[in-house]
Amino acid sequence: MIKTRIVSGKKELQTFINLPKQLHKNHQLWVPPIYSDEWKYYSHQSNPSFAYCETVLALCYKNETPVGRIMGIINHRYNKIRKEKNGRFSWFESTDDQEVSNSLLEFVENWARRKGMYRIIGPYGMNYLDPEGFMIEGFEYPPTIATNYNFEYHPQFLQEAGYKTENDYVVYKIDLPNKIPDLHYKIRERILKTGKFKLIEFSTHRELRKNTQAILNLMNHCFTEISGFSYFDKMEMDDIGKKYLSFLDPRFIKVVEYQSELVGFIIAMPNISEGLRKSKGKLFPFGFLKILTALKNSKQIDLLLGGVRKEYRANGVDVLLGMSMIESATKAGFKLLDSHHELMSNYKVRAEMEKMGGTVYKKYRVFRKDLV
Repeated sequence: MIKTRIVSGKKELQTFINLPKQLHKNHQLWVPPIYSDEWKYYSHQSNPSFAYCETVLALCYKNETPVGRIMGIINHRYNKIRKEKNGRFSWFESTDDQEVSNSLLEFVENWARRKGMYRIIGPYGMNYLDPEGFMIEGFEYPPTIATNYNFEYHPQFLQEAGYKTENDYVVYKIDLPNKIPDLHYKIRERILKTGKFKLIEFSTHRELRKNTQAILNLMNHCFTEISGFSYFDKMEMDDIGKKYLSFLDPRFIKVVEYQSELVGFIIAMPNISEGLRKSKGKLFPFGFLKILTALKNSKQIDLLLGGVRKEYRANGVDVLLGMSMIESATKAGFKLLDSHHELMSNYKVRAEMEKMGGTVYKKYRVFRKDLV
């Protein structure tokens, strides 16, 4: 007998958090989360996103054995700004069983309908830093931070349940060191020669800390048009700074100023998948050392975020940022750069990736379903 019900109490929340570990135990490339962060994520006291998101957690049981989980989300801030009535699903896991998948999806669909939503989209989290989309190609490659590494049957289950494509994303790999096109050097020389644009790089966490708020404010300006994005308030920005700063290497954060105003940024970090696997998602007593070792020994650099203010996107700021990142990554001994998600339809950014020698090696998909 299959039944899906709301997570109730700390014991069931623990089951919800630990279930992926059981389902993926034979999934060779799967990477566990940092479990201390998971508890904070689902805590209304610790996660500021709950201030504007209404949520529900559910577990699916088969003969009283947990076989799947799902989170339903209504981002009221996003819906109000976009004048939409969208529900979201996230953190979806299930065994290889269409009936289990259907039970989970129907639970969230019915919950969203009762809340007055017109459609459901996902996988989308509460905010833009949560994983988006299910992988549909590239399962043979290790995952990166803040991405889903789902089973291959999950997208098929969604399609069988009536879900359509909302957005497709591609991920590029750039082999390093690679020859940067001569045209890019000319663009960089031209933009710097004006004297109005300035590339800023960091060497210490202290320097970076002073600029964290400004970078996150810039993100709010750059991402307003991106599907699924809702702006970060000061409390969230403070939380993001505390959560990620210790993992970020200042060498791999770049910003561009135009007449002393930030207009572009890019953030990357070494791939830590191997460290997370070896730590089994636990920082203590020795897990953090395994993660730090992975940071030190990784040969892959992962782009996390990047953006340019709309009014400066034709000035070559993206080229300035991209070239600087590739040069820093090459100097540090990295052999591969992962672009993270790029919208399939973002042909301008994709063209720049391909000019830099990038080739698509992963694809992700966000799904949608009408509820009325």
